[in-house]
Amino acid sequence: MQAPRLVATDVDGTLLDPDDRVTPRATAVIDRLIAAGVEFVLVTGRPPRWIPPIVAQLPAARLAVCANGAVLYDAVDDRVLWSRTLAADTLVELAEATAEVLPGSGLAVERVGERADDSSVELFVAEPDYVHAWPNPDHASVERAALLTEPAIKMLARAPDLSSDAMVAALTPVIGHLADLTFSHPRGLVEMSPPGVTKATGLAEVARELGVDAADVVAFGDMPNDLAMLLWAGHGVAMGNAHPALLDAADEVTASNADDGFAVVLERWF
Repeated sequence: MQAPRLVATDVDGTLLDPDDRVTPRATAVIDRLIAAGVEFVLVTGRPPRWIPPIVAQLPAARLAVCANGAVLYDAVDDRVLWSRTLAADTLVELAEATAEVLPGSGLAVERVGERADDSSVELFVAEPDYVHAWPNPDHASVERAALLTEPAIKMLARAPDLSSDAMVAALTPVIGHLADLTFSHPRGLVEMSPPGVTKATGLAEVARELGVDAADVVAFGDMPNDLAMLLWAGHGVAMGNAHPALLDAADEVTASNADDGFAVVLERWF
């Protein structure tokens, strides 16, 4: 592949090292590709409010496709440009089906405002017994019925004693027509997005606006929520620490995020 016109990367497990930092080597190559006029886009399962700490570590970054393709966030202007949501009645159906197929699972929803940290919206709302997959949760705690009253960019089901692969396998035959099911954490987490919404669809919309063809995109990822994006891009790169599904499907497997796999690939051109 010739030098890309757009570089798209997942954040956790990909751009960030195991200490959740952007390494100096990665920062340097991002600086060089931006200087060369190449577009740089973050594509993540994170909501917009978790983007500013990442952007603060980068030489430059404006656009972030968030919530697995459901939101486009402008990090420079702190503005949500567009979002795709699950309707409240669909949330009810998803909750009922999840309770039947995976009883005991905790539920949460991610909502979106006009800015990354919009105080007018309760952005993350979870049941009282929801067990978070990440430390330092920031959420409102409510009973299940209150989760389902407003549109959401994502519903999360959590069952820490199960694998995420097993949860997706159990839920897909029942609710796969209602939502796109994926995960970014291996232990007991399913992320449900509006049907047909993936990192690939979000990135494709950005690329169209920028006038870049898929063939001119290099994309990096490590978990199943990155798979559609890697398949869509002209060159999909799986990290050495990636889920087996990505290792099998990617055009290339690079070093792990602990060994600057992101920079290893881009240093061929920049």
